[in-house]
Amino acid sequence: MTALACGLLIGIERGWKLREQEPGTRVAGVRTFTLLGLGSGIAGLLGSDGEVVVATAITVGLIAIMVIAYSRELRNQHDSTSAVAAMATIAIGFLAGMGNPALAIACAAVGVALLALREELHGFVERLDADDVKALARFAVIAGAVLPFLPSGNYGPLGAWNPQRLWLVVVLVTGFSFLGYVANRIFGERHGTIATALIGGAYSSTAVTQALAQRLGSKKVAGAESAGIALATAVMYLRVPVLMAVFATRALPQISILLLPAVLVAWAAGLWLYRKAPKSDAPTPPGNPIALVPALGFAVFVAAAAVAAAWAQGRFGQSGIAVLLLIVGSMSVDTAIITLGGLPAHAISPLLAAVAIAGTIIGNMAVKIGIALVYARAKGVPAALAMTASVVALAVMIALAWTRL
Repeated sequence: MTALACGLLIGIERGWKLREQEPGTRVAGVRTFTLLGLGSGIAGLLGSDGEVVVATAITVGLIAIMVIAYSRELRNQHDSTSAVAAMATIAIGFLAGMGNPALAIACAAVGVALLALREELHGFVERLDADDVKALARFAVIAGAVLPFLPSGNYGPLGAWNPQRLWLVVVLVTGFSFLGYVANRIFGERHGTIATALIGGAYSSTAVTQALAQRLGSKKVAGAESAGIALATAVMYLRVPVLMAVFATRALPQISILLLPAVLVAWAAGLWLYRKAPKSDAPTPPGNPIALVPALGFAVFVAAAAVAAAWAQGRFGQSGIAVLLLIVGSMSVDTAIITLGGLPAHAISPLLAAVAIAGTIIGNMAVKIGIALVYARAKGVPAALAMTASVVALAVMIALAWTRL
């Protein structure tokens, strides 16, 4: 039944897409694609029962019929989309028949999405330039050609290095940057400073603070920069639980509770400043962010912090680890989270780990408040007050949590 449903799903999209063609001129529509799914599903089921010859004959027959049927269309229209969709339907149906219904329906859903978003995908490709394609190629190598082949285990001094986890740091750093870069290339021209702040806050709220504060200080009349700084910080508060979910899941509930009031205050302050801000011209999109050397430098720093954490665990116990996380996190909250994720579950209690991470956020926020005031001077006061309000909310939660340690 899953194979039938997959064929029907793809057939509906193809039938709708080709609805304007004259009756009898379409090679395949909703009925044909549904039957392709059913037939290949039966072939997969027979193959899983050991009837390999029969299954092969059915599959080859379906493929041969589609190749013959689409041959003239391929010569006349030079469009192979429907032909490839038919081949994919056969493969998906066979996958379902072999006993993988969840994977089959997922493949069918992705296939329908790709078929339905034809104009959007073509428009996106047309807006790309050479630097965009090179950035995509570099990120594909970083994420797909290296990460899967690295070993996962304890190596190096004190067994503190996990090669796959360390390279995952590089993937995340470049991934956040690439995601923000692509989104800014698409939406930045329309949404301006606020869009840039929200996108940039996903990978470096400190960098966004510095850039916007410097621009604010050089302008005669303040624009939306203060709102951008505040909203970039609000995005940072949301990024922390995401990283905790990836690297240090055991402390995720505790850190989420500690951050909740600060998140609410940060977003409320940012949105209030946004409503007060005048309209701002869109900034120039940022340069290509896929810079591997800085990402590798960050991974080296994480590796050093992992060794220090392993040493502190053996020398001082969980109290020493908490202090180490606080020191490391004052320079980079992300590094503190990744360092925490590399520690054994018994090294530090989840609540103490959450308190230490929350303390690193306060230290990091103090740096950003200073940046806003130094670069923007009096014009940076609204942004500094917005960030201070969220820091106070977080400090209150840390104090309450400390009484339970």
